[in-house]
Amino acid sequence: MSTTQSERLRELLEPLVTSQGLDLEEIAVDSVGRKRVLRVVVDSDTGADLDAIADVSRALSAKLDETNAMGDAAYDLEVGTPGAERALTEHRHFVRATDRLVRFQLAEGGELVARILTVDEDGLDVEVPGVKGRKATTRRLGFPEIAKARVQVEFNRKDKKDMKEEEEA
Repeated sequence: MSTTQSERLRELLEPLVTSQGLDLEEIAVDSVGRKRVLRVVVDSDTGADLDAIADVSRALSAKLDETNAMGDAAYDLEVGTPGAERALTEHRHFVRATDRLVRFQLAEGGELVARILTVDEDGLDVEVPGVKGRKATTRRLGFPEIAKARVQVEFNRKDKKDMKEEEEA
């Protein structure tokens, strides 16, 4: 049986989020001054666009009003996505981050920055960028080896289409 307000809200709202084709990643109730804020983080395998977020926000608001799950006191509902530098905590997060650059904190200490190539049930294959003109190398990371992982923002990375066009020129 759920004991915290966040757990009760997750049980109430997760089926609604799922019915909209999204995953409920996180839910938190915070106090900001005298106001309460319900923060709901959603995502999907293909990402969540603004229309999808607006639709799920309206549906969540209606459900919360209907059930009075937040009580009588005023609160703000904020619905959004995890953001560009999201933490990877579940298998599906690693799958979604395929081809992205990730900073790994390793369980035995140390850090590794690498691009995720493939993901399976046991771990992932990554490409470690070459340093000072050296070629990139591939490496296997089992999930138990990863203490933390966070997607890194890349501002100047060429996508596969750009690289293909350069090769043809």
